[in-house]
Amino acid sequence: MESTEKDINTAAESAEEIKVDKKEKKQDKKDLVKKIEELEGELNEQKDKYLRMAAEYDNFRRRSREEKDQLYELAVAETVKELLPIIDNLGRASGFEDVEGVKSGLLMIEKSAIQVLEKLGVEEYGKPGDTFDPNLHNAVLHVEDESLSEGEIVEVFQKGYKKGKHVIRFAMVKSAN
Repeated sequence: MESTEKDINTAAESAEEIKVDKKEKKQDKKDLVKKIEELEGELNEQKDKYLRMAAEYDNFRRRSREEKDQLYELAVAETVKELLPIIDNLGRASGFEDVEGVKSGLLMIEKSAIQVLEKLGVEEYGKPGDTFDPNLHNAVLHVEDESLSEGEIVEVFQKGYKKGKHVIRFAMVKSAN
């Protein structure tokens, strides 16, 4: 009998432990579900931030492209506007019938073209007497002459043009020594 009482007490204690264990497992399960819900909420928040950032970046790229296109169109329009007086002078010069009239018309065109380039910030370079610079000049001929200094430009076949540090066209020259 004693053994039966012990078995009953042991069974009761085991049942009590099982109940406590079930309660702990239920609590652990609730805690895990709560943690999962919190993590899902954080994940959704991060997804939302990412999607917003991606949309903002797409909008930025589109606006940048549109601004670039508009700037290009404006630059072309401003350049053409500056070139129109040259076209007008060409029309006037073509109306001259005498040689002196044509010559003065051509000089007027050249002068207005130089003015346009100056307005656009384009600098002309490459004059006889300048020193040869391979970054700015293209030597197509070379002459040996002791009366000239080394690298001196003797003759310019085609003027060079640059805007700031950007070379638009290299000067084609004949250099000495």
